[in-house]
Amino acid sequence: MLQPFNVERNLSKRVLFDLVSAYCSKERYYHTLGHIQQVLEIVEGMRTLVCNFPAIQLAAWFHDVIYDPKATDNEERSAEYAATALKNLLLPQATIDAVTAMILSTKYHQVSKEDIDTQILLDADLAILGADEPEYKFYSKAIRREYGWMPEEEYRQKRVQVLLNFLKRERIFFTKNKVFDELETRARRNIQAEIKTLSSNA
Repeated sequence: MLQPFNVERNLSKRVLFDLVSAYCSKERYYHTLGHIQQVLEIVEGMRTLVCNFPAIQLAAWFHDVIYDPKATDNEERSAEYAATALKNLLLPQATIDAVTAMILSTKYHQVSKEDIDTQILLDADLAILGADEPEYKFYSKAIRREYGWMPEEEYRQKRVQVLLNFLKRERIFFTKNKVFDELETRARRNIQAEIKTLSSNA
């Protein structure tokens, strides 16, 4: 991820080690290296549409580096972590600004129509919503485990509200192509099924 910037190898390895350590934390069940790998694979598949590939790669790596289910500022703290790490590596300020802006956009998943790179990152981040049914169920259970501290009834109510907000959007995914059209259809089906399950068990 740092090859385009000719960063000293030892420094690059240290940054990667710290990232991997964060994503391997025992408190994480979904926001793990597996999630980052999926995001990176989708971004790679959309490479021909990306304007600043090094920046979107870095944003993918750093966007969930700070993850505390009890906190409300994970995105801001992840962006700050990324900015500090990348400044220490002497990366161009324009790249750092692009990376932090993309990370911050993952808080509300809103972006301008002109910002294709951020659209692709956000779509990759939410691609799990359009997974096959078994994978989606694994994801939903993993999210519940990350919120294991929250009482069941409170979790159901808040989770349903989050899911309903996705359904209210004209489109869940910004990217309009065959791949994301199929993900859109499956995502809506998965979300509706999860809402039904959460509501019926209330």
